[in-house]
Amino acid sequence: MTEALAAPLSDADATIQSMPDASPAKWHLAHTTWFFETFLLRDHLDGYRLHDAAWPFLFNSYYEAEGPRHTRASRGLLSRPTLDEVRDYRARVDAAMDALLDRPELAPLIELGLAHEQQHQELLLTDMKHAFAHNPLGPVYAPGPPGNGAGPRAAGWRDHPGGIVEIGHRGPGFAFDNEGPRHRVLIEPFALADRLVTNREWAQFAEEGGYRAATLWLSDGWTWVQQECRKAPLYWRDGEEFTLGGWRERDPDAPVAHISYYEADAFATWAGARLPTEHEWETMAANEDSSAGNQLDGAGAAHPSGSAGLFGDCWQWTRSAYLPYPRFRPADGAVGEYNGKFMSGQFVLKGASCATPRGHARASYRNFFYPHQRWQFTGLRLAKDL
Repeated sequence: MTEALAAPLSDADATIQSMPDASPAKWHLAHTTWFFETFLLRDHLDGYRLHDAAWPFLFNSYYEAEGPRHTRASRGLLSRPTLDEVRDYRARVDAAMDALLDRPELAPLIELGLAHEQQHQELLLTDMKHAFAHNPLGPVYAPGPPGNGAGPRAAGWRDHPGGIVEIGHRGPGFAFDNEGPRHRVLIEPFALADRLVTNREWAQFAEEGGYRAATLWLSDGWTWVQQECRKAPLYWRDGEEFTLGGWRERDPDAPVAHISYYEADAFATWAGARLPTEHEWETMAANEDSSAGNQLDGAGAAHPSGSAGLFGDCWQWTRSAYLPYPRFRPADGAVGEYNGKFMSGQFVLKGASCATPRGHARASYRNFFYPHQRWQFTGLRLAKDL
């Protein structure tokens, strides 16, 4: 899948970095391979020699235990190694990994590496979309942008009586460490919207002065709106939006995407509702098929379409801060840096997006971003108290 997603890219496409939050496609390709080489082959395959002793410095992301690394904001300056050299690196590491695949004691770490690569498959697409959107030519990553969705659908609500519920991953199956331990939470009666907020509804919010009404915004959000001169979601311009298929007419009935937490919260206030908590969302999704909906099945112009269910189309902002669950303890060693050290200043998103590899997400999955970030496929589903 990773190689298929990178197949349409030239060496120049794969090298550019449009902002510090994003990474070049070439870096994603190399970093995911570095993970397998560093945490599996180097430590568990006798006689293994690093593909290139200088590359761990280039392709380590944030693992302090692995030593110094190339500055994140400067990844786009790595004109070398070339895209072909990175592809050769991937092939060599993949071949070496064959010797470890039948060792059951390594299965949890291998599975973590696979889930890690799936996360970077989504990041590769969203980072490439951001880079292409800055090109005045509006390049097409994948031809044939999706057509309009199924048309307008009236919003409804799904009620929940509240009570004491269990939250967090319950096996079998893989989960990231931040999805546990499973624990009890008290929730009050609430209702969750049965669909995502649409472009049509967002346009009404903007037309009625949503971006100009300070009373709708959190204080930090209002400062952000004024400083950044925000007036619409990312990738919007007159009647159009930028997609992985280039510029296209905006479908009013498709879910709105590429909005920040600040924008989502302001819209919810304007609509007389609120954002759900992560516990409310997970409780509603506990018995739903997490592999359903509009998710990523292969290389293509991933785009929200308005599928039914709680999963797919967009990651959904919640009002829950990204914090550790009760009794959470990071794993020992460098892999313990995977999630725990980021539990500060961010908010949880639930569900999955049109760029999430199908089968990657689950009800307990906790995505997280800072409240101003919006280059991911982020949207919102309203909630209200009962």
